[in-house]
Amino acid sequence: MVAPCTAGTLAAVSSENAEPDNPGNPSGSSVPPSQDSPFQHENVDRDTAPQFVLPLVVRIEKTAPPARTDALETAARAVLTLLGDERSVGEGEWARAVSDWQDARIRKVVRRARGAEWRKASALPGITVTGRECEVRVFPPVPLDGWPKELAKLQVSGTDLEDPEPPAQPAAGVPVLWLSPEVEMSAGKAMAQAGHGAQLAWWELSDADRTEWAKAGFPLAVRSADAERWANLASSGLPVVRDAGFTEIEAGSRTVIADHPALHR
Repeated sequence: MVAPCTAGTLAAVSSENAEPDNPGNPSGSSVPPSQDSPFQHENVDRDTAPQFVLPLVVRIEKTAPPARTDALETAARAVLTLLGDERSVGEGEWARAVSDWQDARIRKVVRRARGAEWRKASALPGITVTGRECEVRVFPPVPLDGWPKELAKLQVSGTDLEDPEPPAQPAAGVPVLWLSPEVEMSAGKAMAQAGHGAQLAWWELSDADRTEWAKAGFPLAVRSADAERWANLASSGLPVVRDAGFTEIEAGSRTVIADHPALHR
């Protein structure tokens, strides 16, 4: 699923837009624009800039599909892992691709693989992140029309997952990506939206808070908020993901609110 956005966007099955309430710096409020990017300039037109996509592949074997919440949390951690990787910053080998991706509409695509497909995808440059049982591999951004053939052939459908039992309450002090009770999303779409919420939180954090989160292994939880909690979160000033309405849900719908303890300081 492809999802374009102004300051970070996600999707899991088809094209869609999402954006935070306060886009600010198009590369994120805490992230200085790359001096090397040819697409970063004052009043940048993010729609006409060359477009890139961040591929994510979730492993879904027929006999042992992952639980829904595990998949959502693992996808979010995969996005953070790539953003925090030394190859994605400075003079790293992925830094230019990541910078140019953030200068344009930020697209993320979630596809599924199993068996030989998963092994072929795992051989490409990227990072595999493992949850309780779920595996998600994230790859450096690629041009929108320049997917590696091993990933281009993978399916975007078939990511409907379920939790065998309701997830437990998040542990105290753990960052939580709260899903809206007002919209319904497929598992694939929700994975991408959770990853976007994690990215917005990452952009808002200080360097010290990012380092601390990374050293801890990016602990986080993804949970559905009830109506009362959602109303309180919506007025809290925390980062909010808004959908553009190209797939599944109405344009402007708030899908995720990123609640990291450091953002309350």
